[in-house]
Amino acid sequence: MTLEQAQAAVDEWIKTVGVRYFNELTNMAMLTEEVGEVARIIARRYGEQSEKESDKNKDLGDEMADVLFVLICLANQTGVDLTKALEKNLEKKTIRDADRHKGNEKLK
Repeated sequence: MTLEQAQAAVDEWIKTVGVRYFNELTNMAMLTEEVGEVARIIARRYGEQSEKESDKNKDLGDEMADVLFVLICLANQTGVDLTKALEKNLEKKTIRDADRHKGNEKLK
């Protein structure tokens, strides 16, 4: 699925199952909540925190998909074409960071 297809699929889901988009502020709060759930899994599973029994069956991919879903909702609501935005962002990073990371001793 492309980003364009994902944006269309989320929009169709919202219109047929979700009734309507939550407002942008609600979705921003939801995005923050979903990112927190991803952070919790990462901190406990890959970081130094002890994983709680209740977290052991959490699906990291599903939690990341929740983040992506809400991000796509926000993009749709605000008229952002994520394909174009990502292409532009990668171009910016490529130009800005062309040599930046090659000399970083921490990455070797």
